[in-house]
Amino acid sequence: MGIADYALLALIHPVEFRSLIQYKLWHEQQRDLTATKEHANSGWDRATMRECWDFLDRTSRSFAAVIKQLDGDLARTICLFYLVLRGLDTIEDDMTIPDAEKQPILRNFHNYLSQPGWTFDKNGPNEKDRDLLVRFHIVITELDHLQPQCKAVIVDICEKMQRGMADFAHKATLAAKSSNPDDKYVQSIEEFDLYCHYVAGLVGEGLSRLFAASGKEASWIADQLVLSNSMGSLLQKTNILRDLAEDVDEGRYFWPKEIWGAYGFKELAELKDPANQDRALWALSGMTLDTLRHVTDSLDYLTLLKNQSVFNFCAIPAVMALATLDVCFMNPAVLVRNVKIRKGQAVRLIMDSTNPRDVASICRDYVRSIHHKISPQDPNFMKLSIMCGRVEQWVEHHYPSIISVVTSQPEADGSRSTHAKINPDEKDARLRILKREVEIHKLKLGPDGLKQGARYEQEGLPKELYLVVFGGLLVTCLLGLALVYGVVFLADWLDEVKV
Repeated sequence: MGIADYALLALIHPVEFRSLIQYKLWHEQQRDLTATKEHANSGWDRATMRECWDFLDRTSRSFAAVIKQLDGDLARTICLFYLVLRGLDTIEDDMTIPDAEKQPILRNFHNYLSQPGWTFDKNGPNEKDRDLLVRFHIVITELDHLQPQCKAVIVDICEKMQRGMADFAHKATLAAKSSNPDDKYVQSIEEFDLYCHYVAGLVGEGLSRLFAASGKEASWIADQLVLSNSMGSLLQKTNILRDLAEDVDEGRYFWPKEIWGAYGFKELAELKDPANQDRALWALSGMTLDTLRHVTDSLDYLTLLKNQSVFNFCAIPAVMALATLDVCFMNPAVLVRNVKIRKGQAVRLIMDSTNPRDVASICRDYVRSIHHKISPQDPNFMKLSIMCGRVEQWVEHHYPSIISVVTSQPEADGSRSTHAKINPDEKDARLRILKREVEIHKLKLGPDGLKQGARYEQEGLPKELYLVVFGGLLVTCLLGLALVYGVVFLADWLDEVKV
């Protein structure tokens, strides 16, 4: 960002500008991987591991920052897990490798992780991550320095993922030779879910198992397969939704035809035609609907995490995915270019995503923004409204709005205490119920414990309900009398007319 960009941000989004300045001035990295005291966990004293950290920075700047902040040796474990899957993905994505040669490499990739010195140099010269595979022997060397249970998880996830990638790569090759143009597309939402499971859901499963194997989270986190899959699918589907224009230009088609074909499109590239903008936005709305169904599962998963560094690692990408969905929703720019959230917005999300309650509130705010932008003419209007309401319901159920968390002023030793505070909103029926329960509890309990046979007055019906009932009865009686009087009057009038 240049000076002009910062000035514009300060004028249009001053809160984000403040967050950006605060982050640059006061944010401190929680650990230094190069420090001598960190060598046992980071492996920085080994040249092979230093090169692995360098490859992590080169292949993913966004994930590298959050991976490095994980506690203990978990950072090194996740770094190697990422590099293994990046290497696998690089082979699968390279269209210069013939399918006949690619298939055996993909399907045996997990075996290469146990072959010291294995490398691969047959990627195309323009493949951006080919250097990782040329030097892949350093990753294999470092895998042997991991705990045996962690390496076993990485090998197992790699084996599952390579099988799915090989199947989809082979299908893409057959589609390119097919005379049926539909063969190149993902047809159904079910097939789309399967693809996202292979490329992202398994990553979520592997991370959960590594969190448990490292001891940073409870052992049963490894068994949360549905929630882990939803976390990965939320991120993957958001990226696929955002990257529509880029993928279509490069001949990659991930949007399922079941969604965009419902609006009269024969080819996915037709969505980029300005003349089809309205229908294309309905298709974008359908993709948003499909992505939002993973939000509540992702929030459920985040509530299970206890380690702060693990929570940050999972929560920050999740809230950024919701922010991306919001900025992309009903945005025609998605059809022609890659749309991203603002840097100041990203920094603010990083600083605010520190606990499950705040993350849930952030997600609720973005879902509300999406709901606000839904058009009644949208064919997905009702389904989107229900999906947004489901997220609202989840947040209100787990973190009621009548209860706020208050942090006290720092004590002399610098410590702070945190407690729950009830917001005095007399219009909220839940508050009246809570107060009544407290009164009943006080009546039942005395200084000597539970009072036998203690009696307390029932709350009864509210006065407003009595007024409505009696008012309704009175109006009904008056209308009945008026009707009888009118009938009698009309009958007498007719008799007089006849006479």
